[in-house]
Amino acid sequence: MKEPEGWADVGERVRESRVAAGMSQEQLASALRLDRTMIAKIERGVRRVDALELAKLASVLKVPLSHFLSPPPLVVSRRTELADDTVTDATRQSYRLEAALSAWLTDIRQLMEIGEFSPPEIDRYPGAVQDASSARHAALWVRNRLGLGFDPIDSLMSVCERLGQLVAVVDAPGEGASLVEDDLAVAVISRQGDPGRRRATAAHELGHLIVGDEYSTDIGVHVSRDGREAVIDAFAAELLLPAGAFRSVTRSDGPAGREDLLVLAARFRTSWSLTVRQAVEAEAVDRNVAKEMRRRNPTRAELMEAVGWAPQPDLETVRVPPGYAHAVVESFKKSLITASRAVELMRGQIVAADLPLHDDADLEL
Repeated sequence: MKEPEGWADVGERVRESRVAAGMSQEQLASALRLDRTMIAKIERGVRRVDALELAKLASVLKVPLSHFLSPPPLVVSRRTELADDTVTDATRQSYRLEAALSAWLTDIRQLMEIGEFSPPEIDRYPGAVQDASSARHAALWVRNRLGLGFDPIDSLMSVCERLGQLVAVVDAPGEGASLVEDDLAVAVISRQGDPGRRRATAAHELGHLIVGDEYSTDIGVHVSRDGREAVIDAFAAELLLPAGAFRSVTRSDGPAGREDLLVLAARFRTSWSLTVRQAVEAEAVDRNVAKEMRRRNPTRAELMEAVGWAPQPDLETVRVPPGYAHAVVESFKKSLITASRAVELMRGQIVAADLPLHDDADLEL
C-alpha cells in the first residue's frame, strides 16, 4: 500500500468523510467495531491506520480508498470546511462527488504512468461566451466540429472523450463534478437519477470545459455564479437537443403537439423538461402550451414506444470512456495490473469474468 504523505492529513480526510456520510464518531466506531476514542485518535492523526483498517473505513464511509492516500487536486471546488454542526445534504454530496473525481483523476494518471494511456487533447470554443445565446452558438460549433448536424448524439461519453474530457459514471450521490488539472480534463456523473438527467449533467460538465468554468475568466466576472450556470445549461440543452431539430416537427397548421415532442425526447434521450424548454426556444410551442405539457411527464413506456423499444445504454452500462477502457484491458493483458484492479478501474462496467484469459502471473500495480 502506498504510504500516506502524513497521518494528520489522513485523519482529516477520515473526519471529513465521516461528516459527509452523516455519521458520528460513535456510529463509525460501532461500524468498525472499535472504541470511539480510537476514531478520535485517527482523526487527530495520532494513531496510524493499517491497510485493512483503511479499506474498512473506505467501505463504511463510501469513498474510494485512494481518497485517504493522496491529496485532492488543488482546483477541487469545495469552498467550506466540513463540520458536524454546519454540514448540509448539498455539502455531503459535493464532498463525495469530489472524492470520486479525485480518485478518477488518480486512476487515469496511473494508466498514463505505466505507458498504456494517452489522454485526448482538450478542445475549447475559440469565441467569447458571455450569455445564453453565445453558449448556444458554442454548442452548435461542437456539433459541427464533430459532424453531428442536428442528429441525436449516440454516445455522449464518446463525444466528451473526443473533446478532451474523460467522464466516469460513479455511484456517489448528487449530479456531477469536473476539473482541469494540467493536461487532463476529467468529470464524474452520478449514476443516480434517470438517464436523461445523467446526459444533461454530462453535457453541463462538458460545457464548463468548452466555454470556461468558474476557474476561468472566459465568461466574464460580471456574471454571477447562478448566471454562469444558466449559461452552461443553455450550452448543454443546445448540444443535446438543438433547436434546429424541431424543424422536423414544425407544422404548417399549428404548433407541435405532445406526441411530436415525445418522439424527439426519445430519439435524443433528453429529459422532458429540457425537451419542452428547447421547444419554446425553437418556437415550436408557445409558453402557455409548454406550461401545460410540463404538467404531464411521459412514462418510460411512452418514450420507449416512440423509438421502437430500442436499448439506450449511454451513461448506464457504459461507465468509462472507450479509449480508457481499451487501456485498462491492454494493461491487464500485459500483466501490468491484476484482474481485481482492472475491474476497479472500470467502475462496474465489467466483472472479472469479462476479462480475456492469459497465462501470465498477475502483478500488482
